[in-house]
Formats: sequence, structure tokens, C-alpha cells
Amino acid sequence: MTNSLKRNRSAAPGIPEIPAIPYERMTAAAAIRLAAVHTWPAAVCPACFGIFWCLQRGISMSPAQAVLLAAACVLSQSSVNTLNDYVDFVSGTDSEADNVEVNDSVLVYYRVNPRHALALGIIYLVSAALCGVAASWHSGPAPFIVGILGGLTVLGYSVAPVPVAALPLGEAVSGFVMGALIPLGTAAAADGKFHLEIIPECLPLILGIALIMISNNGSDIEKDIPAERMTLPVLLGRGRTLILYRSMLAAWIALLCVQPLIRLGKIGFLSILLTLILGHRPFGFLIRARLLPEDRIRQMKSITGANLVGNGLLAAAYAASWLLQLKG
Repeated sequence: MTNSLKRNRSAAPGIPEIPAIPYERMTAAAAIRLAAVHTWPAAVCPACFGIFWCLQRGISMSPAQAVLLAAACVLSQSSVNTLNDYVDFVSGTDSEADNVEVNDSVLVYYRVNPRHALALGIIYLVSAALCGVAASWHSGPAPFIVGILGGLTVLGYSVAPVPVAALPLGEAVSGFVMGALIPLGTAAAADGKFHLEIIPECLPLILGIALIMISNNGSDIEKDIPAERMTLPVLLGRGRTLILYRSMLAAWIALLCVQPLIRLGKIGFLSILLTLILGHRPFGFLIRARLLPEDRIRQMKSITGANLVGNGLLAAAYAASWLLQLKG
């Protein structure tokens, strides 16, 4: 697919015109690609962390409720991915020359009707809401308040008149909403209470997810400037962005090595050991990364893999601690 499938740039200002060309119908394969399955660890790890944090604390949760809450998080992430792809396509931000993978910019490489992608993003979001309601209907207003905040963030992140993703707030918002609100909402769904004490333990999740955004935006500075996207890396420049990125990366690695040991004892030590063994490749690349456009694809694969290993093993450590309590 070539750039001729982008919107007509002679359209009236502010009104993107989708070219009248024959599109392929939306298929299940295209819907899965738009959902960007490779990004799901950013949603699954916080959801699992929230679930096992509750169980480890003795807060009961049924298997069905846990599955519904995890599904709500995955569907919300799928909605963000799909809506982002739609907005980037109709605005002309992404192209085949921008070091983007097929799975990151589906509408650039496939002739899927962008209007259908917009509808799919909304369907994902509504499905996420239904799963959240089904999991939380008996828990009072607390989980619904958190869920509404999350849903508004999904919409504001991509399709607002001034999207959060195009502002210097994108990293902080995505890190806090996914890394802290998902576990907070999960705990609220379990017993109807706002467990604010979970937030300090969410710091590794917050940092890991915020680093995904910095990795993406830091690699996209050159194309975001002409697109008038005032992201944090655009505001800081690559040099200062690298300083911030490496500081956050060091803090994230330190927390992944300290928090499990403090909170979970021997199980935490095993989690640290596995993180160092399984994460040496993705973390090793991130330590050396320069956030250059030509490294973007490997950068995004590495930061996603690091989240899966680091934050995934953190959640697994809480799960192991809970299982040991059951046996004891």
C-alpha cells in the first residue's frame, strides 16, 4: 500500500478526507492486527498484578471475576491501539517510510476501511465496559468510578480534539492510568473499596509503561514535529529525553530488584533472579538505546519484552506468594 491511500491533503483545513477507493472488508485477522496483540502485556501485567495483590492480601476474587477484569483491560488496550491507528492514518502521521512495523500501523499496509477501524475501536471500548460491569456490578460505585476515568482516558488519548498522546502529558497519563488505575480498579472490583495503599507498589508498573511511551515518542521526534504533535520528547529534544529515559530505566530496574525482596521475601529473591536471567537481552538493549528512528522497531520490541519479563514476573511473584499462603 502506498501513500496514495492517505487522506487528500487538499481537503478543507481540519477536515480529513478519506479517499474514495475500494477497501478490503474488515476481517478477523485485520481486527486482531489492529488490536496489536504484542502490546497486550502492558495491560495484562497490571491486571494480573492487581488480581494477585488482592489474593495475596486475603481479598477474595472469583476466577470468573478475574477473567472478566483481565478481559476488560485487554479490550481497553485494543481500543487504544485501534483508535491510535485510525487517527494516525487519517491525519497522515504514519507512512511506510517511518520505521513502523506492519503490526504497529495496520492501516498503512492494509486496505481496511478506516471508518471500519474507527467502529472497531468503539466496539472494543464498549466490550471492555461490559466486561468491567459484569465483573463489578455487586461491588458498589468504587470500581465504576475508576472504570469511567479509564474509559474517558482511552477516548481522550486518541480522539479528543487535542489528543493526550500529542501532548507532553502522554507518558505520565499512560503510565499512571495503566500502571496504577488498572490495579486500583481491580482491587475496587473485588470488595468495593478504594485500596490506595496499592499505588506505591504499582511504581514499577507505572515506570515500565511510561517507558513504552517515551520509547515510541523519542523515536518519532522527527516526524512528530511537522505533524505538530507536542510530545514530551519533542519538547525536551533527544538529548534531554535520553537523560530522562535512562533515569527512569534505572529507577525501574532498581524497583524490580528491591520491591519483591522487601514485600515478598524469598519468593521476591527468586523473582529478581529470574528477571535478571530472562531480561538480560531486552534490558541490555534498552540500557544502550539511543532512541533513533532507525532503531524504532527493535526499541519497541525490547521495551515490550522488558515489560513482559519485569512487570510480568513481579505479578507472578505475588501469585506465588499467594499460593504459598494457601499451602501454609
